[in-house]
Amino acid sequence: MLGPAFVAAIAYVDPGNVAANLTAGATHGYLLVWVLLVANTMAVLVQYLSAKLGLVTRKSLPELLGERMRRPARLAFLFQAELVAIATDLAEVVGGAIALNILFGIQLLPGAVIVGAVSMALLAVQSRGGQRTFEFVVIGLLVIITVGFVAGLFVADVSWPDAVAGAVPRFTDNQSVLLAASMLGATVMPHAIYVHSQLAHEHQVDLAGDLRPMVRATRWDVVGSMLVAGTVNIAMLLLAAATLQGVGDADSIEGAYQAIASALGPVVATLFAVGLLASGLASTSVGSYAGVAIISGLLSKRVPILAMRAITLVPALAILSIGVDPTWALVVSQVFLSVGIPFALIPLVRLSNDRRLMGAFRNGALLRVVAWGVVALIVALNLVLIWLTLFP
Repeated sequence: MLGPAFVAAIAYVDPGNVAANLTAGATHGYLLVWVLLVANTMAVLVQYLSAKLGLVTRKSLPELLGERMRRPARLAFLFQAELVAIATDLAEVVGGAIALNILFGIQLLPGAVIVGAVSMALLAVQSRGGQRTFEFVVIGLLVIITVGFVAGLFVADVSWPDAVAGAVPRFTDNQSVLLAASMLGATVMPHAIYVHSQLAHEHQVDLAGDLRPMVRATRWDVVGSMLVAGTVNIAMLLLAAATLQGVGDADSIEGAYQAIASALGPVVATLFAVGLLASGLASTSVGSYAGVAIISGLLSKRVPILAMRAITLVPALAILSIGVDPTWALVVSQVFLSVGIPFALIPLVRLSNDRRLMGAFRNGALLRVVAWGVVALIVALNLVLIWLTLFP
């Protein structure tokens, strides 16, 4: 019964996280550790609700929304969801291309094409080998990601008192608010909310109609996967705070790699780059899987997963071809994802609170209060982000 949450967890350690966390650590030190703690705590709740919804209803969140919306509303919802999917893929493909450039000197545009081609091969594993095989491959990449991004902590001179102090919520300037929104968008990701419900019900085991063992196993699945993802995210920020502050262009991924190599040695830097490459390959595959789940659920039409991979790859290639700074593109894409979270989160909370739909598995009173509190917090942060963007 374990596995779906670890696939969804790939969304929480994608290259967008790398860009946002490295930028936060390099520019603000340990200040925004609290954002990752809050975001990861919210992620546990969100992914549990998504998985539980899929298990109990045997339908994905997009399917349930498609059944309840009129056609114009479905198309409008699909439009914003696919824009989010494109922003997601931008971060993942660009991140993988940067890793190939660091490791092998491949230019970004050809590197992005290679990432797209390899991700298509990973998706072919899902199409031909089945979900379980796909889960094992993705979890293997998650192990590589974890080693690549956590290894540096064992040799970096982290100031643990400052790291603990960073757990206290506060901002210092407008840029710290923008980065916080970017980190939130990179941590609680809309497509992970959609795809987890799909993965959960596809992974469902028939236990004579008794859902309780599966719901319990799902809790362990979610907590374990989010613990891994949270550890990786915090490790990235601590590594940047310890080694990258005041170092030239260390707020870019390429600059961070050079600074890590200079401060901690080529082995740690290479592990970091390998982790980034694994992150790009795994996350872009899961993102394409999510895009298919969204379209199929809302429109009740099956879309070939490899076709979805090709569609979302084009904007990322276009961004790289016109020479936009790749690290800044990653950070901005995460801000856009933060704005898209409420469109997935509000329906998720409403449906999981529905007694007619969920029966005995409806959210309890305390969980309902906490879930709506999470929604309110995310929406409030997004409103602040929009205000600062329009009126800096």
